[in-house]
Amino acid sequence: MNPDDNIDIGEISRFSTMAAIWWDPKGELKALHDINPVRLSYVDDRAVITGKRVLDVGCGGGLLSEAMASRGARVTGIDMAEASLGVARAHMRESGFAIDYRQTTAETMADAAPATFDVVVCMELLEHVPRPASILNACGRLVKPGGDVFFATVNRTWLAHLLVIGASEYLLGIVRKGTHTFDKLVKPDELKKWGTEAGLSCIDLSGLRYIPLGGYAALCRSTAMNYMMHFRR
Repeated sequence: MNPDDNIDIGEISRFSTMAAIWWDPKGELKALHDINPVRLSYVDDRAVITGKRVLDVGCGGGLLSEAMASRGARVTGIDMAEASLGVARAHMRESGFAIDYRQTTAETMADAAPATFDVVVCMELLEHVPRPASILNACGRLVKPGGDVFFATVNRTWLAHLLVIGASEYLLGIVRKGTHTFDKLVKPDELKKWGTEAGLSCIDLSGLRYIPLGGYAALCRSTAMNYMMHFRR
């Protein structure tokens, strides 16, 4: 790995140890399974991804990549955790989708293939990299003019600290301890600013309500905890 890459070795190692449970809907990544249909609908309703070239930045084990492929998108998924990519490729062979999984960063790919994708999605990654603004810049370069870019992340609020970190990780144990670091969480205004600097226009900001015990997930007005943002180049 290049020391200049926008990666956190500790984060990559953490997610690598979770590779075997990516596709367990009742395991430590249950929350991702529960919110995946909402993420998919948010992207597809706004960008209509059938037949489009879509890049999934920080694809992990391929949950969203496969969901988008099921809607007819031509998906490329990138991640720096090779163990997670191995799981994604293995599951893809079982499901029959044709997804191009690569071990690379958004920045490296933007240098090599700018303005290549109709849609770029980056879900639950910004809080796990040293320079989230760099991800915004790379995504802005990767999408074609007129294309759509989507992000999902956790807001840096006391409520998120209490529920997303305190309750989910330490009280209920539905998310592995240490998954989120409060100081690394991103506020919507910060995300908008980085998007503007990357040449992107904010089209929508929506909150994401998630109730773990019942597996309930839906868009909402409040962005105090989880939220999603839609940009257009």
